[in-house]
Amino acid sequence: MDGTRPPASVLPLLLLSVVSSSSAALLEPYDLLYDTAVQAFYSSDYDGVVRYMEAALSSHAEVRRAKVRCRLRCQDQHPMDGASELRFFDAVLRRAACMNECIEGKLGTQSVHKVSEDVVQDFNRRIPYNYLQLAYHKLKQPDKAAAAAHTYFQANPEHVEMGENLEQYKDLQGVIEDHFVDREARVHQRSFAAGVRLYDKGDYESAAVLFEDALVEYYKADVECRALCQGPQRFEGHDHLRYRYSLHEVLSDHFTQVLHCEHECVRDLATRPGRLSPMENYLPLHFDYLQFAYFQMDRLEDALQCALTYLLFHEGEEFMTDNVDYYREVLGHDGEPREKVAWYLRRHKQELELLLIGSKIMGVEFSEGNYWSHTGGREDSNRIPSGTDGWMEYVPISEKKTVAVAAPQRLTEGGPLVYDSVQLVQNSVALNGTQRVLLDHVISEEQCAELRHLAHAVTMAGDGYRGRMSPHTPNEKFEGATVLKTLQYGYEGRVPMSSARLFYDTSERARRIIESYFLLNSTLHFSYTHLVCRTAITGQQDHRNDLSHPIHADNCLLDPEANECWKEPPAYTYRDYSALLYLNGDFEGGEFIFTEMDAKTVTASVKPKCGRMVGFSSGGENPHGVKAVTSGQRCAVALWFTLDPLFREMERLQADEVIHMLDTQSVWGQGLNINPKDEL
Repeated sequence: MDGTRPPASVLPLLLLSVVSSSSAALLEPYDLLYDTAVQAFYSSDYDGVVRYMEAALSSHAEVRRAKVRCRLRCQDQHPMDGASELRFFDAVLRRAACMNECIEGKLGTQSVHKVSEDVVQDFNRRIPYNYLQLAYHKLKQPDKAAAAAHTYFQANPEHVEMGENLEQYKDLQGVIEDHFVDREARVHQRSFAAGVRLYDKGDYESAAVLFEDALVEYYKADVECRALCQGPQRFEGHDHLRYRYSLHEVLSDHFTQVLHCEHECVRDLATRPGRLSPMENYLPLHFDYLQFAYFQMDRLEDALQCALTYLLFHEGEEFMTDNVDYYREVLGHDGEPREKVAWYLRRHKQELELLLIGSKIMGVEFSEGNYWSHTGGREDSNRIPSGTDGWMEYVPISEKKTVAVAAPQRLTEGGPLVYDSVQLVQNSVALNGTQRVLLDHVISEEQCAELRHLAHAVTMAGDGYRGRMSPHTPNEKFEGATVLKTLQYGYEGRVPMSSARLFYDTSERARRIIESYFLLNSTLHFSYTHLVCRTAITGQQDHRNDLSHPIHADNCLLDPEANECWKEPPAYTYRDYSALLYLNGDFEGGEFIFTEMDAKTVTASVKPKCGRMVGFSSGGENPHGVKAVTSGQRCAVALWFTLDPLFREMERLQADEVIHMLDTQSVWGQGLNINPKDEL
């Protein structure tokens, strides 16, 4: 630490004196409070951790509330309902001025609260609660530690160590079930879940009250979600400073992205923290539960209204239509669905029409998700006329999905290893999975040493894309370099060209082995190649309970709760096979692990050493991660492959050209165009 930096304990005081120059009521920026809390943690100042981290969480929540309140207030004060362009722009300008005045009145200068993306993501992932649970544990406050751990685990269910911590808290004296609360729970989801539990117990009246409360809170959350969508938008693929589109094209792009964000609030409100997929049929289920509950309470008018409302989402569904017919027959008259829901769905449809137009203008694809999808139908015993004791059970998505992920068809293994020195250590059966292999002696000790030396000279701190020094954990430094970059360094004389060539040849050697062993009947192309090192940061290892690289799959988005892996962006869906070639084993921790799709159950563990390579298919059948590197440096060549030539790594094609020129003694005419990417 820089000796001129003020101690962590006085940073917030200095900050407060600066911010308070205009108003004593202004918030301290939560990113600086967060940073101070982290500094206190690594200084073992656990009182300071609690004080500043709780303040950071409070400030973060208040910033969100302020933005919502100001945007809604200014939206009401300056509606965009004028027919002329001048009146439209008048509303735009006045709303902008209103927003600035409102936000700065509550927070101070907005630039003070422009937080880095890394910190934003830390709060989204509930990282502060990880620090808090450890601090509260050290301070012997197990009730608060349990709450913090539970809150963190709700958004990070793949975190094996936190799950173990929670089990330990349950056994501590003085800790009761009520202490395991989600401090960040969303009110509408909490009310809905509580309603389901009461319904399951047969307490229909109390359940109905909670379902109605959940709907009220859902609509409030929808308004807030939409208000938060009105912030800055990113123009993917465009340099903002050189953005030369016309005024209306710029407005169209921005409005389309805002509208897409608002449209997706349906999905956001139905998605629990840490989950990738929303709860199926979430909003319609409220009305399904309610119509059964009101039937049980003999409130058939309300039951009919809720049943008709459900049919707005699923027109003509057989079982609900039967229930509606039954209610009409008993009551002797028809009813109407809830107008608020009818309006909600009309708006949703209008948004879709506008999004299709806007996305076409932007030149991007847009496909509407099935927001109200549900799995199968109810059994006849759950129909009101024939089985009045039945109810539609709320089944979590994890129980509706097939837990086992089918491997791609015609997958085989056991082909020749191409090179005489390579030794098969374990196949898929020994590794307790599908399409997995562990090999030794892929390269020699001398080659490992040369590549490690190359890594020390060439790799740069961070993931090479977002500029993050520690993209996967703050407790390790991450460094990486591509094949093309090493060739450029060789050309410039900064490293031996023979070492750069060795990196290129080694990656090709790995590709040929994977292609041959898995008996692929088409060419395996490079998707991305990275020489990477992870170094344990001294002084930050005593309290570690994280992973060096969290459990994930390479070509799909792993959803441990649902036991699914969604093959959709931002995952690299085109990746088919992956391999890690290790360059050393003289470090502590850092084992490569395969898990089940729950991201908790370890099925195989691999201890790295020089020349050892683990290869596997890249889909949801092979979730994997890296245990914490707690001492020393772990280096490897990470490789991803694709069977689709359209997704070949462009840098690899450039590197191929460079190697061809070297082999033919050609003269390099131009510098190399480096385009580093991140390693996931």
